[in-house]
Amino acid sequence: MTPLLSARSLTKQYGGRNGCRNVGFDLYPGEVLCIVGESGSGKTTLLNALALKTAADSGSLHYTATHGEQLDLLALSEPRRRLLMRTEWGFVQQNPRDGLRSGVSAGANIGEPLMAVGARHYGDIRHAATQWMERVELDSSRIDEFPAAFSGGMQQRLQIARNLVTGPRLVFMDEPTAGLDVSVQARLLDLLRTLTSTLHLSVLIVTHDIGVARLLAHRLMVMQGGEVVEAGLTDQVLDDPQHPYTQTLVSSVLPV
Repeated sequence: MTPLLSARSLTKQYGGRNGCRNVGFDLYPGEVLCIVGESGSGKTTLLNALALKTAADSGSLHYTATHGEQLDLLALSEPRRRLLMRTEWGFVQQNPRDGLRSGVSAGANIGEPLMAVGARHYGDIRHAATQWMERVELDSSRIDEFPAAFSGGMQQRLQIARNLVTGPRLVFMDEPTAGLDVSVQARLLDLLRTLTSTLHLSVLIVTHDIGVARLLAHRLMVMQGGEVVEAGLTDQVLDDPQHPYTQTLVSSVLPV
């Protein structure tokens, strides 16, 4: 199977300090890969480099587009990058307020990405928004309410709907459950697990929460000091961690 996303020796530095260094992996269609580490480990820097939100200093990054075209992402033009973000990619922000437009309704937040890819029929757009609100377990009768009227967990669901409505193949997620109550986190994780499976999504998700990784990810990469110190199948890494840092990370929340 051809990888959807391939990174080799990807490096990003800030003033001589490693954001991430020599990171390499393959992500396959339908696979959820979780990047785990404490604050400052480099995981968000890596995610932003992979999503082309920040420019990598060196290495290679390739993506297999819908019709099999191999794209060199580090040489991609800005218009093509924007097109990818509108069509084949999604990005779920840690704070849903950063991923939503506060001045328009819930329905408009979901409908806008459809308009960006050419949808023009108001009835069809509104119907799609209604369906997606229901799909992420939001009350569709609230379609005309503004994001501020929703709780934090509901805003995150709304942001997820906004990202998935165009049918992306690859979704980047930055700490999507951070700051939510435990019960809200659990419901959101159940929703994400269902959506990634039924939609056959490829997902790169950053988290400091081992429980999130355990529930969602097929594979893990553990980062420390900007480097990947351990990688493998989720159960394998969490049940039998080999690197001392991974052992410490796992033992702090899970019995090893």
